[in-house]
Amino acid sequence: MGKKNKMKTNRSAAKRFKVTGKGKLVHFRAGRSHLNRKKTAKRKRRLRQDKVLEGGYVKHVKRLVPYKF
Repeated sequence: MGKKNKMKTNRSAAKRFKVTGKGKLVHFRAGRSHLNRKKTAKRKRRLRQDKVLEGGYVKHVKRLVPYKF
């Protein structure tokens, strides 16, 4: 009987995604790091909020971060 192989967590993905109480994946929006002068206040306000990950990306990210769920 050999040792059970454990998957390695992708550390960059682990830092970019977090899991909500109901198990949904949340990520931060891109586009807030620079060139903010020409963006409207409304747009910058929306970029501050986290976004729930949708579609086929969820399955991919769950494979990268297996022990967060």
